[in-house]
Amino acid sequence: MHEMALAEGILRIIEDQAAERGFDRVLRVRLEVGALAGVEVEALRFCFDAVMAASVAEGAVLEILEPPGQGWCLDCATTVEIGALYDACPRCGGYQVQASGGMDMRVLDLEVDTAGP
Repeated sequence: MHEMALAEGILRIIEDQAAERGFDRVLRVRLEVGALAGVEVEALRFCFDAVMAASVAEGAVLEILEPPGQGWCLDCATTVEIGALYDACPRCGGYQVQASGGMDMRVLDLEVDTAGP
């Protein structure tokens, strides 16, 4: 399950930012996980809660935005929405679609608390 490694990577980002910016607690983490990123969102949610335990982000709310996959159809010369890599173009049925969006996973922002306990 690579979602555990992804959650650990998110924690490293959070800890680095906490050290750099001096916040005490993370209240909310907003992620963007594209439909073509190859991430199982529910597994990531489960792993996130497990990995954040006993950290600055323990109990943080995880908000995930899921932009759709996009591709450029060479036959139509149009950007189309696709559900998976190598899907046919929903417009013309052709298979000359190059993925162009919805492939990323990134931390968008953190809502933090700088006040001590």
